[in-house]
This record gives sequence, structure tokens and C-alpha cells, in this order.
Amino acid sequence: VQLVESGGGLVQPGGSLRLSCAASGFTFSRYDMRWYRQGPGKERELVARISSNGASTYYADSVKGRFTISRVNADNTVYLQMNSLKPEDTAVYYCYALSEGTVKVNYWGQGTQVTVSS
Repeated sequence: VQLVESGGGLVQPGGSLRLSCAASGFTFSRYDMRWYRQGPGKERELVARISSNGASTYYADSVKGRFTISRVNADNTVYLQMNSLKPEDTAVYYCYALSEGTVKVNYWGQGTQVTVSS
């Protein structure tokens, strides 16, 4: 099982980045997918999540209207489009998969660094 994030980097305030998370080794279309982040000296927090079929999404208040989560089940990939980035968005961003059903299985990616700075 692997979740491999990519797309992080250094961006100026107001800029945009798109994170990708490529999944393998499990049935991607049966998993709820999420993006978490952990900033310097902060606890890990949920940023966005998307249901297995993509019909339902959730966003933390801090990113609502600026970030968009999406997925392409045929490609086993989930994305996080981040616009109007702020310095407080600086964090390591993690991809997370949670299985549907009563028996829960979860997987984490290794994380990708996003730094918003001028």
C-alpha cells in the first residue's frame, strides 16, 4: 500500500499550488480520502475530505473558498487545489485514506512540504 504526495513547494502569498496523492495497493474507489496538514509547532488538522464517489466534500473553515479537493477514481488519485495561499497555510500536507464500512482501515502518506513566504 502506498500514498505518494507531490506538488508541494515554496510559493508567494496569494499564489497557488496543486497537491496530488497517488494511491496504490488498495481499492481506491472504496475509500474516503482526506488531506491533513501540520504546521510548525501545531497539531495535525483536517483540511478537506471527499467521499469515495466524490459526491460529498468537507472543508475546514480556514480553507473554505480557497481550497478544492477532487479525485479521479480511474487514476487512483486525489488532488488538493490551493489558491490564495497565506503564510499560515505553511505546513506539511498529508494524504489519508479511510475505508468505508464497519471495519476501518486507514493509510497515511509521507507528506509534502508547502511553504508560503515572500
